[in-house]
Amino acid sequence: MNGWIMIGILCLSTLVGYKLLREVPSLLHTPLMSGMNALSGITVLGALVAVGRAAATGSRTMAAAAVILAAVNVVGGFVVTGRMLRLFSRKEE
Repeated sequence: MNGWIMIGILCLSTLVGYKLLREVPSLLHTPLMSGMNALSGITVLGALVAVGRAAATGSRTMAAAAVILAAVNVVGGFVVTGRMLRLFSRKEE
């Protein structure tokens, strides 16, 4: 039963996050993405705690996957932010 509740929370948070990000003007995407990278770092820490507290092998596997996905999210966010910031920098001749 507890697993179904967690899956429901994941689905609900995904839908709410999608709706919120869809309403953000394009001018705010780069600063918002930089702020979200900091929050994704907190997600990595939470996933690491989940790995440490997991008792069953299946739980450890899922928590390890969460660590990997959160880390990919952080790295990808910084790569995209860097690329967008380079668009606004002045080119030296």
